[in-house]
Amino acid sequence: MKILLLSDVDNLGWLGDIVEVKDGYARNYLVPQGFGTIPTDVNIKAIAKEKAKRAEHRIQESNRLRKAADAVSGAEAVIAAKCNQQGHLFGSVSQAEIAGNLREQGFEVADEVVRLSEHIKAVGTYTNVALKFSPDIKVKIIVVIVPTEDSEYVPPVKVKEVEPERDDSQAVQDFQEPEESTETEEA
Repeated sequence: MKILLLSDVDNLGWLGDIVEVKDGYARNYLVPQGFGTIPTDVNIKAIAKEKAKRAEHRIQESNRLRKAADAVSGAEAVIAAKCNQQGHLFGSVSQAEIAGNLREQGFEVADEVVRLSEHIKAVGTYTNVALKFSPDIKVKIIVVIVPTEDSEYVPPVKVKEVEPERDDSQAVQDFQEPEESTETEEA
């Protein structure tokens, strides 16, 4: 069944679009909720101005989101959180905390824009935190989780083994002449 959309419907279309949907979806949801109607010439002409105005608004919104995404692309959010000695957080860092940190830095980011692939529950650097401003505008940022001053966290110490320095006399004693091969060539 063809339906003329009277408002923007996620994953279906924009206001003024004529879309093909199943009969039950149109009769039981779209038409009763006021999201769609039967596409007649009168109905199409009635929403033509609103369709043009909304299309212009979508273009302006897309440009605004693209500018915001370009500004925040590659930014670094540093968040202090309380943790134990091993670096495990008491709780986790939420999307709202990341967005709040970015807003404090002057970026225009809403909480629902931040997309985490997994909960952040440990001290460290997370490089694949995505910001999805719209279906076609996505950027990556870096999130660094640091322990608060009152945390018990002890950072791991990387031990690098270094060979002791040798003096030249020891190096000469260790040097051995290669032995001559005593094998004869068989013809």
